Amino acid sequence: MSLINTEIKPFKAQALKSGQFIEVSDADLKGKWSVVFFYPADFTFVCPTELEDLADNYAEFQKLGVEIYSVSTDTHFAHKAWHDTSDAVKKINYTMVGDPTGTISRNFGVMIEEAGLADRGTFVIDPSGKIQIVEITAGGIGRDANELLRKVKAAQYVAAHPGEVCPAKWKEGEKTLAPSLDLVGKI
Repeated sequence: MSLINTEIKPFKAQALKSGQFIEVSDADLKGKWSVVFFYPADFTFVCPTELEDLADNYAEFQKLGVEIYSVSTDTHFAHKAWHDTSDAVKKINYTMVGDPTGTISRNFGVMIEEAGLADRGTFVIDPSGKIQIVEITAGGIGRDANELLRKVKAAQYVAAHPGEVCPAKWKEGEKTLAPSLDLVGKI
């Protein structure tokens, strides 16, 4: 079953944000655009490269009014230890959510039950709490924050401009399409 346009399910979890432990819930994702970025585990290989890439681009997401929540099945304590010991992870200023019970991972359909870990899943959630983008990749394939930024901008554009859609490779400021009978067979 597709999660596109479904509302996020309720959750509460402990997280690390700016060196402090905080509680995060589904309510925190409502009222603004959010990215929920699942990764398999702390202290691994591809994961810190992805999280560092997001950290390096966090200011750009913030300019768009987007908050980032990285999530793994590790605890918030493990996130703190990793944050304190990894040069890549030390750069992170966004929220790192602990999901040791796997509740959030199951809610988003990315739990690898036999491993107790989450797939690499990326979800863009609109201010009403509905999922607008879903991307899940195999464990060995790292994601790109710049491509995610492009997709977020497209989702925000489409939300703000009913009746318009963004074609392939669309970038902010480029021409969009207004689907109509006149376009059928002409693209």
